[in-house]
Amino acid sequence: MDNVVIIGQGIIGLCSAFYAARRGLKVTVIDRQPLAQNGCSYGNAGMIVPSHFIPLAAPGMVALGLKWMWNPESPFYIKPRPDIDLAAWALKFWKAATPAHVRRSSPLLRDLHLASRACYEELATLPEADFGLVKKGLLMLCRTARTLEEEAHTAEHARTLGVPAEVLDAAATAALEPGIRMSVAGAVYFPKDCHLTPDRLMQSLVRACRSMGVKFLPDTEITGCQRDGKRLRALCTARGEEIEGGQFVLAGGSWSAETVKPLGLRLPMQAGKGYSLTLPNPRQSPEICSILAEARVAVTPMAGGLRVGGTMEIAGLNTTISPRRVRGIVNAVPDYYPDFSPADFDGLQPWCGLRPCSPDGLPYLGRTAAAENLVVATGHSMMGISLGPVTGEIVGRLLAGEASSFDLGLMSPDRYV
Repeated sequence: MDNVVIIGQGIIGLCSAFYAARRGLKVTVIDRQPLAQNGCSYGNAGMIVPSHFIPLAAPGMVALGLKWMWNPESPFYIKPRPDIDLAAWALKFWKAATPAHVRRSSPLLRDLHLASRACYEELATLPEADFGLVKKGLLMLCRTARTLEEEAHTAEHARTLGVPAEVLDAAATAALEPGIRMSVAGAVYFPKDCHLTPDRLMQSLVRACRSMGVKFLPDTEITGCQRDGKRLRALCTARGEEIEGGQFVLAGGSWSAETVKPLGLRLPMQAGKGYSLTLPNPRQSPEICSILAEARVAVTPMAGGLRVGGTMEIAGLNTTISPRRVRGIVNAVPDYYPDFSPADFDGLQPWCGLRPCSPDGLPYLGRTAAAENLVVATGHSMMGISLGPVTGEIVGRLLAGEASSFDLGLMSPDRYV
């Protein structure tokens, strides 16, 4: 049986389906949600970020997280709860947050982001493409000289890796956005970064997949699996069906770990909740996407509107919206863009999504000893959109029996087994 069954219709699942179908494979995509949905791949900041070569698990993040977690409006929060999996994940995060881990991971993340950027340039030329790819870079906006100095060290690191980065004072920052008033000490400009409109990207990928014969089975919850020896034979659904396949891809986002537990595969993962709001008619609209460095808030011009988003809330698999955390995002915007006010966001419906976070900040990507015909592609944290196409291309190669152009060792799904 040569058909491929992909679990998950988010950005990773759709890109995997696209590149597998392009290689002539017969593909079925299943998901617990309806096809037209509002999951994590739809409401995010839409950034493609070669600038993000430092993994989430990095020196200083544990101390910063402990400082932030006591403030309900801060960029990071772990909801206290008696959960063995959470405690084990936190310990692994602490162990991974070392300079050695950053040295090992940064060249890989750089190469993955740059390759994914090239994939996006190619995808944007397809007839089905209509996702507003903008290649104008990204600004790390810094309110204080101290933060600008810290970000300048990251810029220096970026340049040693071949990622262009420019440190700008306030005047040079303003010159890049002449129509926007900003209250900043300066910025770091990453010219290779890009942005797009996520929901339009997802719709474009669905159209492209359907044009190649990909079959979609939404509203299909996986409850178990059947195996023949070391091979996965079928997935069992809540409706009592069995979906058979020759090969399988796990791209279920934050729900991935639960899906593969029956196989004996342990994927340490926590759902990192993020929020966003989209102003349909903003007072001003920057042309360059930005990250408000101290607040950890992303600002993206998008389809005539302006999307702001942020926070990393570790609170389990729930999509309850915390008004205080949304307020933290809204209150940060006027600190950098003084012509805006929190009242501009009154009446807007906040969006939230659950990012699948591995403890070391690297995706789970590759084949696993748990089942010889299973490819795992999940755990991308905040980098799902940015790394979606390159992940899909790697998955397509693995499914077709081709060699990957990347060393997948650091991303092995079995690294915590």
